[in-house]
Amino acid sequence: QVQLVESGGGSVQAGGSLTLSCGVYGRISSSFSMAWFRQAPGKEREGVAEIDVEGRTIYTDSVKGRFTISQSSGKNFLYLQMSSLNAEDTGMYYCAARFGWTAGRLSISEYNYWGQGTQVTVSS
Repeated sequence: QVQLVESGGGSVQAGGSLTLSCGVYGRISSSFSMAWFRQAPGKEREGVAEIDVEGRTIYTDSVKGRFTISQSSGKNFLYLQMSSLNAEDTGMYYCAARFGWTAGRLSISEYNYWGQGTQVTVSS
């Protein structure tokens, strides 16, 4: 089994920065793909960034150049560095994982392990 625990959320003013962390516990694998998703109030959950088995990354267009996804060498921690935050970045941020590759489309259905989420609130 795999357990994911997010931390690092909080309240920040527009233009500020936050770094989210996700601890991976249990059956850690070098063959993980991992991602960050977020869900704003009243909206569907959307993919933010993904890092695949070989460490290649993809981002949704709205965060390119502002967010960076990374992971520790042992793949037991996943990070999301967020800068130039704006009100549209507000939401619950979730860490997700799966064994093996994904199609590279930041698709919710491809991930079968999820954390409980950490709240990010950006005030303008």
